[in-house]
Amino acid sequence: MNDNSQSIALREIVVAHASDVHIDDSYTANLFGGDGAGPLRAVLEAAKKVGADVVMLAGDTFECHRLPDALLERTAATMREFGLPIVLLPGNHDPAIEEAVFHRPAFAKLDLLHILGVTHEEAVRFSSLDLEIWGRAHRDYSDMDPLATVRGRTTRWQIAMAHGHHEPAPDRSTRLRASWLIGDDEIAATKADYVALGHWNRRVQVGTGDIHAWYSGSPDYARSINVVRLSGNGTVDVGREHLELPDGFGDGIYSD
Repeated sequence: MNDNSQSIALREIVVAHASDVHIDDSYTANLFGGDGAGPLRAVLEAAKKVGADVVMLAGDTFECHRLPDALLERTAATMREFGLPIVLLPGNHDPAIEEAVFHRPAFAKLDLLHILGVTHEEAVRFSSLDLEIWGRAHRDYSDMDPLATVRGRTTRWQIAMAHGHHEPAPDRSTRLRASWLIGDDEIAATKADYVALGHWNRRVQVGTGDIHAWYSGSPDYARSINVVRLSGNGTVDVGREHLELPDGFGDGIYSD
């Protein structure tokens, strides 16, 4: 092992996990004083505060694809301002379709923005961190299985991303059920160091506990991001960083 490889192996890697930011020009914008990109700013501020090496946005970053160019330009400017590498997984609200906002000019020159299913087919590898982040993007509005297939490990650290509804043992034999199901067996099959989940507004750990699998919750509901620390000794710690929100933010909205 050379000196550079040894330093990578010994250092702590910090990954910030958020989801369901729902950038828009209505509900979310109103919560953030008229700025639909406000929740993203709060997420990136928290990520910067904890010294994140990478930020993961696990689905539904955008409320929909029918958003004005001015809002998308503000969103891109916010990403550019913080300068943090971002891995974005398209969810059921913002699938990777031809008309997706991801193809708009605002995001064309954001080298630090990695979009699974758009700029990268399935995975993003950060060689300097010996870390790979992978996931299956929603490619339309239909049902899909976010963790139907798993990816072999080629790096020391591996994180899986998935956007969907967790049920310990999903019953897929009927259509009268929730869509985009994620089961405990599928989580375990990833053998990932962390599984970053999106789709639920509340922050909660799921699965059997053998794999660190967490929903981060949405910024307006959980009011925090998950902070994943990958230590040089091989341990994984999942913590939380609360968001700095506007005065009087969301009065009456539940937070855990």
